[in-house]
Amino acid sequence: MKRWLAAYALLVSLLAPATASALVTPASTAPPTQRLALVLPLKIDATALAGFAEQVTTPGSPLYQRYRSIAWISRRFGASARERALALGYLRRHGASDVHIDATGLFADASVSVARAQAIFGTSLSSPHIGHSQFTRPATPVMIPRGLRGVISGVVGLDTQATFSTPALASTPRETDGATTTTTTTTTTTTTTTTTTPCGTGSGGTGIGGAGTSTGACATSNSSGYSGPNGAPQGCTAGLATDGFAPNEYLDAYQYQPLHAANVRGQGERVALVEIDGFSTADIDRFAACFNLQVPPINAVGVGLPRLLSPGGEATLDLEVLDAAASRLKSVYVYEAKPDAAHVLQALTAPLKSSGDKPDVISVSLGLCESDTVAAVGRAGVAATESALEEASAAGISVLGAAGDGGSAGCVGNSGTDNVPLPQLAVTYPASSPWVTAVGGTNFDLSALNQISSQVVWNDGSAQPGLAGGGGFSTLFARPKYQNGVVSQNARALPDVSLLADVAPGYDVYCTAEADCDGRGWTTFGGTSAATPLLAGGLALVDQLLREHNLQPLGLANALLYRLAQYPPGGDSIVYDVTQGSNDVGPFIQSSGAALGCCSAAAGFDEASGWGGIDLSQFALDAESAQAPLANVTMRVASDQHPFASRGIKAKVHCNASCDVSVRAKVVIRKQPPFTAYSKLVYIRAGTTATVTIGFTPAQVTTLAAVIKHHRVATVSVTTALVDPSGNIEHQTATITLPILS
Repeated sequence: MKRWLAAYALLVSLLAPATASALVTPASTAPPTQRLALVLPLKIDATALAGFAEQVTTPGSPLYQRYRSIAWISRRFGASARERALALGYLRRHGASDVHIDATGLFADASVSVARAQAIFGTSLSSPHIGHSQFTRPATPVMIPRGLRGVISGVVGLDTQATFSTPALASTPRETDGATTTTTTTTTTTTTTTTTTPCGTGSGGTGIGGAGTSTGACATSNSSGYSGPNGAPQGCTAGLATDGFAPNEYLDAYQYQPLHAANVRGQGERVALVEIDGFSTADIDRFAACFNLQVPPINAVGVGLPRLLSPGGEATLDLEVLDAAASRLKSVYVYEAKPDAAHVLQALTAPLKSSGDKPDVISVSLGLCESDTVAAVGRAGVAATESALEEASAAGISVLGAAGDGGSAGCVGNSGTDNVPLPQLAVTYPASSPWVTAVGGTNFDLSALNQISSQVVWNDGSAQPGLAGGGGFSTLFARPKYQNGVVSQNARALPDVSLLADVAPGYDVYCTAEADCDGRGWTTFGGTSAATPLLAGGLALVDQLLREHNLQPLGLANALLYRLAQYPPGGDSIVYDVTQGSNDVGPFIQSSGAALGCCSAAAGFDEASGWGGIDLSQFALDAESAQAPLANVTMRVASDQHPFASRGIKAKVHCNASCDVSVRAKVVIRKQPPFTAYSKLVYIRAGTTATVTIGFTPAQVTTLAAVIKHHRVATVSVTTALVDPSGNIEHQTATITLPILS
């Protein structure tokens, strides 16, 4: 059966709301008992939050890299206690269930019936369908009720159309006689595609070595795809039979292997993936076994789902590429959501909600062109999502987004039969957010040692019209500070970097999902949604190395990335510049053959490939010299304390910089099992000392009473841990041990 690869090779492309009216049947009234998941952006001091996040992420600021916990940021910048109470009270009084304020303090979440939603928001909900897909949609304007005016800024979730599409495979099956099915790509391999239509100007970039404006042309431009990798792949026979890139090839190419050889494989780090399909653990295990990898603990979390989603190609791809990059992560959390706007919005903030498992890196292989994003969630939804991304950055969390697979034409038509880009310049969100590291797409040739010998912007031209690495200029966001002096236009430019994404030959993947892989097993995938988790794993490796040297984690990597790309401290570049190719798909999707006018590669930064590929080992080395040290924490514990009488023990903790600490007291009793008590997480201002109390539970006090009564020997050992915003222990003080007195 022919697969849909002519669509967007594994970018989870997003469809514009109902643009093909001929396919939409007449509206009918939505079932009154149907449940809707609503996300209501709350009124907050968005200016103050954005200012704080900018200070924390801007080199030279007194607050640079002084990350705070999500809980602290939520209390400081989220909705006020009064507004939270008003929102919760109103929704509950009007029949909503599952009502709560999310961990960021930015949203009220609720479940309501269609009938209740119509009554609350003064609208009528219809129930149209496109093809076999039925959904609800407001048929009349939505009104914010008087009781929520000034409390919320909008409502997301009344329109339940599946905004996100199912991922499409980048290959088709070929016949085999064994249990393992292999694949070949559908591209016309080794075929040169040319056009005589010029691409026009492509960039406002002025990166180091650049000419200020890129004026490359599509004329005589070749398809970036080719028949197969030309490096030195390693792995099992079945895995290599697909002729895609094996993990050792792309890890060698981007210099991940030197870090792996130094036993830097993501230990202690957490990564979150945001997905709209599920995965099979057996597939991940099969992939890892083929390429001699470990598999970190993987936890699937359903976001507003009664059950986890069925396995699909996208989550499988993301997990396997991530595993290749960082096989010993402390944990991987996969947040699975329905493909409608409300659930995806919840999934983007879900990684910030877990109190003990907040990620260090979030990888998002989803993207919707900016105009369709506004149509789907409203400007209030976009603003609230930006606030959530600001919170993540201020908490030291790196967020990465796929720049898209439609070249500089980021919007997708909705004909019901294809996902060909619309012939207009556009970029995708959330990659276009200034708080996200946007990952574009390239293809490369490798030497026999798997080193990059040449590379080009991914654009499959007429071989697969419309498939190319995303990039261009935002219409929603102004140029961020880290792009000053690099981008001439006053608009956020993307991508920031670009990695392997071409579907020809693509990445080796093992996938048995029926929906996307036909149960075939070994296949190949491509797309910027493959490049994104690859870089996410790389940033986790860098974070691990930084923590081991008592340095601050990367957080939003863009400011450091741009600084090091322009001014490498040792003279060795952290990037592999891409100077060939264009992501202008206009000549290949328009009958006129006209170009859209953006974007072509040039020396330095450009909107076709950003800074180019990453030399991860050099980036890690330079980051070590650039990152600020972690706070230095010292502790004093008075020796004359009476833990039983006071029901706890106190420690005086000093930080030379603002920090979050937790104090642990381990009580050891002769001939009895020990027990441990912990303080709450305590914030200490820079240069100050705080008295931290570790309280004992009633059961622990009872145990101590018996110790005192029977004159048993007991000691308490106290240790202070410096805790990062994700809950990881960055380092600990020396332990002080005291005898237990009455």
